[in-house]
Amino acid sequence: MSRPWGALLGVNQMDEIGWALIGASFMAEDYVAGVIDAASGAAVRGVFSSSPKRGRAMATRCALPRAYASLRQLLSDDTVQAVYVSTTNELHAAQTIEATRAGKHVLCEKPLALDLDEAAAMIGAAITNSVVLATCHNFRGAGTHRKLRELVAAGTLGVPVAMRIFHAEYLPPRLQTWRLTNQRAGAGAILDLTPHDADVVRFVLEDEIEEVAAIAVNQGLAAAEIEDAVMGVMKTSKGTLVSFHDAFTVPHAGTGVQVHGTEASVVATGIMAREIGRASCR
Repeated sequence: MSRPWGALLGVNQMDEIGWALIGASFMAEDYVAGVIDAASGAAVRGVFSSSPKRGRAMATRCALPRAYASLRQLLSDDTVQAVYVSTTNELHAAQTIEATRAGKHVLCEKPLALDLDEAAAMIGAAITNSVVLATCHNFRGAGTHRKLRELVAAGTLGVPVAMRIFHAEYLPPRLQTWRLTNQRAGAGAILDLTPHDADVVRFVLEDEIEEVAAIAVNQGLAAAEIEDAVMGVMKTSKGTLVSFHDAFTVPHAGTGVQVHGTEASVVATGIMAREIGRASCR
């Protein structure tokens, strides 16, 4: 039987890949744990949370074998070959580097880090310790986004000249916590949403972003010093212009992606929503 996780991580194809979750986040519980357990050749061994109570509660809800008492305990578990990091943004770098030093492969939530120096250190640690480090850009796996990429690659649209991403929703009340209040943790709409836009551009167009200009504002949902909305423009290396709107403050606009070429345009709606790909462990 084929073992896709094993192939990706360079593990014997007959072995089951043990995963552990670093962070008892809604992403880990609602989107990731169930997918890992449902995948061929993979299983979640447990979860570590900085809040032991939250970690134990998630382990119970998701029927996980254990809630680790510490990150060190998790990383010393020989049945774990890979970890998924979904803690608050300021913890990504240190936890990822520690995991790579323990020989664990890492799937880290976006943003990978808070600055380029941290990101470079994470990549360097993965190379030094011969493990895989990946960023969780989940939209690459969506059939809608893959179809957009296919249409562009086939030349169906002609030469892409413009693209629009509208990724402005109203942040659900259950998520109106550190994303709106804790600047040190990497709060705000830009770090939460714009990395998805940038990766969708790169993936769909098979192109790189060269320039970005944007205006960010506070529209009253987040703490005064934190942006909860941003509009901007990107330019790719091939000259495609991309407009984007990311926000926590827009209840009724919906989300979507438009790609406009010299021969045709494609408009896809609802494909940047948080609920895309939901696969709860419960």
